[in-house]
Amino acid sequence: MRWWDLPAVLLLEERMFPEDAWSPGMFWSELAHARGPFATRRYLVAVETDPADGTERIAGYAGLAAVDGTGDVQTIAVAPDREGHGLGARLLTELLVAASAFDCHEVLLEVRVDNSRAQRLYQRFGFEAIGVRRGYYQPAGVDALVMRRTSEEAAG
Repeated sequence: MRWWDLPAVLLLEERMFPEDAWSPGMFWSELAHARGPFATRRYLVAVETDPADGTERIAGYAGLAAVDGTGDVQTIAVAPDREGHGLGARLLTELLVAASAFDCHEVLLEVRVDNSRAQRLYQRFGFEAIGVRRGYYQPAGVDALVMRRTSEEAAG
């Protein structure tokens, strides 16, 4: 993800997460840590071309933070019309590759307890539920399921 992707990413963010969308400043802050020799973040976008007219659009995006051997999936979003086509799995795969490059021995994430589709995706990739954060998603007050994938689970 680059700064010029942010307008399209922010539109998708608002569409996907209307109650708790990230602000432009949050994305800018994350991108500031994604470049250079001391980078601790990896953000990416999935760009698709419309076969009818050749225009490109961002169909999804994802981000990972890495600190002291632990990766944390910050965000994954896929446009509603692209759900069920494997895009989320491809984005997650790239984040896990980045986690490996950052020498992470575990990767954590939070997912809404009412998002069973995403939970199934994470389980397919070896993530296991380890706890619940009550009222994590604000302002709706929706709980988050905390999930973890360790290097051993990835190998198994």
